[in-house]
Amino acid sequence: QVQLLESGGGLVQAGGSLRLSCLASGRTSSTYAMGWFRQAPGTDREFIASISRSGGTTDYADSVKGRFTISRDNAKNMLYLQMNSLRPDDTGVYYCATSSRPRVVTGTRQDEYDYWGQGTQVTVSS
Repeated sequence: QVQLLESGGGLVQAGGSLRLSCLASGRTSSTYAMGWFRQAPGTDREFIASISRSGGTTDYADSVKGRFTISRDNAKNMLYLQMNSLRPDDTGVYYCATSSRPRVVTGTRQDEYDYWGQGTQVTVSS
């Protein structure tokens, strides 16, 4: 089992920045791809960004390319999401996820992930 705990959410004005963090604990040796997903009110959870186990491969949703950066520190069991130039439509609950399947390099689908955090709220005001 792997437990994930997100932090760093909050209220920010449009154009501002936030950095989300996700701490993995438990059986962290089985964490491969890691990702961030977002769920806005009244919508389905959507893919935001993912990163391979080594950190050498990343993938982003078109809506956040050039504004968000995903990274990880395996020595600290940490996943990060640097969010710049935030917009009101970035508002939502952000979830950290990890896959225990080696074949998943940088998953973009929810069903590729096995463990999820509780989420952290990000609100961007206009």
